[in-house]
Amino acid sequence: GLAIHGYDPVAYFTDGKAVAGTSALTAEHDGATYRFASAAHRDAFIADPAKFLPQYGGYCAYGTSISKKFDGDPNAWKVVDGKLYLNLNPDVQRKWLEDVPGFIAKANTAWPEIKEQSPEVLNAQL
Repeated sequence: GLAIHGYDPVAYFTDGKAVAGTSALTAEHDGATYRFASAAHRDAFIADPAKFLPQYGGYCAYGTSISKKFDGDPNAWKVVDGKLYLNLNPDVQRKWLEDVPGFIAKANTAWPEIKEQSPEVLNAQL
């Protein structure tokens, strides 16, 4: 599918903001299509995709910390220690920003256990 709702993953690092990509500039990675705002961004991604990929498959970083898979909003983002994190929405992001290191640690622990599970199954569990 279309990754990050069509936003350019490189722009978060180079422009410091969410920038919509164009369907004319794309790259495939692990079955997902990424769009880019410029050929330079596309080429940088192709050269080192791991540097620009959102963490947790683009799912919400806070959601991952509680073993859920919520869609990441490309406008609710933060780069921490050179890694891109998305959140469900600005309200959830405010909660996540209260303890970024703690939530990242919890998400890093949870991700290997939930990575292959479907969002529908995980999110249905209370």
